[in-house]
Amino acid sequence: MMESVVAYFSTLEQRPVERMALLVGGLIFFWIIEGAIPLFQLKYRKTKFSHALVNFGFTVIHLIIHTALAVLIVLLSDWCRSAGFGLVYWLHANVAGTIAIGVLALDFSSWLVHWSMHQQPYLWRYHLIHHSDNKVDVTTGLRHHPGDSLLRGVFFLLLIFVSGAPMYSVMIYQTLVVITTAFTHANIRLPKKLDKWLSYVLISPNMHKVHHHWKQPYTDSNYGAVFSIWDRLLGTYKELDPSKIRYGLDRYYDNEKDEDFLSLMKDPFIKKQQRQDTALIQPGKKSPST
Repeated sequence: MMESVVAYFSTLEQRPVERMALLVGGLIFFWIIEGAIPLFQLKYRKTKFSHALVNFGFTVIHLIIHTALAVLIVLLSDWCRSAGFGLVYWLHANVAGTIAIGVLALDFSSWLVHWSMHQQPYLWRYHLIHHSDNKVDVTTGLRHHPGDSLLRGVFFLLLIFVSGAPMYSVMIYQTLVVITTAFTHANIRLPKKLDKWLSYVLISPNMHKVHHHWKQPYTDSNYGAVFSIWDRLLGTYKELDPSKIRYGLDRYYDNEKDEDFLSLMKDPFIKKQQRQDTALIQPGKKSPST
């Protein structure tokens, strides 16, 4: 069984059509589910499809960037294996241990880069594009500015270097994160007890929706991608009843332009004095209205 898992994921990066099918299949699946059991009755500016087109524009760019980074990921993972460098080799981990170390290390990279973008004003300029979506649904999951996508790639490479994760461990994590990203952003209503129990181990839909609340300190919480362990251990876990959640931003970006693709692309490069908020981008500070 374990040998079959390793064999399948060891070569998955060589099958881009299959990987794309996982991504598209997840999006379609949760698109259907959120239509059947929506958390909120979202009132889109035009239609759900037009909203999706904006987010798909960012998704395409995100996929192009990470496809290019895949070359570096393979090279680095192979170098770690040949040099015996990284936690999995230093600890002489077996296959199960290697998968666990690799998956947890890469999930920590997702938490760490996310936390960093909320703490560092310049990096927040890029990440706020994700938070500017006023209608969070399954298509929001890969709504990342190219600068955001590049930074995620850098942190991903860093934790491969530290962990020594082989390609099968990398591909297992990437498969997990594609599915959970669609799941946690989807506009779906789970029974509260089920969502709560899931959140003890995984990032649940309600847990991640708290992160998309328009005001701090809730925006600066629940940074995890797959597992909730990092937020619970590092003190960034917060709860908020879904009925109190409002999407978007209370500053930094005009909520009326959350579907203006060109404005969203240009926004990180706008000079400080051109922004309406004179406090500019300091995600760790509260605005006067909070």
